[in-house]
Amino acid sequence: MTSQAADDLGRARGLHARLLGRLGPAITAGDYPPGTVLLTDELAERYEVSRTVVREAVRVLESMHLVESRRRVGVTVLPAEEWNVFDPQVITWRLAGADRPRQLRSLTRLRSAVEPVAARLAAELATPEECAELTEHALGLVRTSRGQQLPNYLVHDVAFHRVILRASRNEMFARLGDVVAAVLTGRTEHEVMFSDPRPEAVTMHVQVAEAVREGNGDAAERVMRTITEDALAELDVLAP
Repeated sequence: MTSQAADDLGRARGLHARLLGRLGPAITAGDYPPGTVLLTDELAERYEVSRTVVREAVRVLESMHLVESRRRVGVTVLPAEEWNVFDPQVITWRLAGADRPRQLRSLTRLRSAVEPVAARLAAELATPEECAELTEHALGLVRTSRGQQLPNYLVHDVAFHRVILRASRNEMFARLGDVVAAVLTGRTEHEVMFSDPRPEAVTMHVQVAEAVREGNGDAAERVMRTITEDALAELDVLAP
């Protein structure tokens, strides 16, 4: 590939990402209500991009079930019931909108249903390497829990919960790793977090890592349930 071709490809990808970054949030925020028909030519003119860029963006939105494209009809916005609400990008867009508090509660309730069970399974099935990972990230949470280091704290928090889900040896739970990562990231980016995490929450992550390492499923499940329930209670203060 020539340098000119590479530059052209980079520009096209940039335009595609920019359009997707405007259309996706607009649809999830309700700016385009369900049933709205979006025409390729109109979108190209409105957002000053080519029809090819519009079509590429529409393909991605179709994969998320946000829209449906039909010949001679155009691109129709689908109702929220049709959306792939587990898609991390859809989650990110919805958390950026006015519906954020409800979304956070919905996602945190999902975590409350899944992660305690995953922690119990991890205590039974985690490998020594996974136990070491959990311990590493739990200690990372301790190190970054003071001094308003939320971006660094987030790195360890996401990694910790991914390991729990993966170590459960349940492929369905493991696939929720991106979902949990999206909600933890959204909670931080939209400042639905205390400037420093509560010491009790940090301690409980350490306790989960210890319970998993010791093979104590009862303790792992109990403490993880408290973590998720506390996260839900925090929303009443931070995102009423």
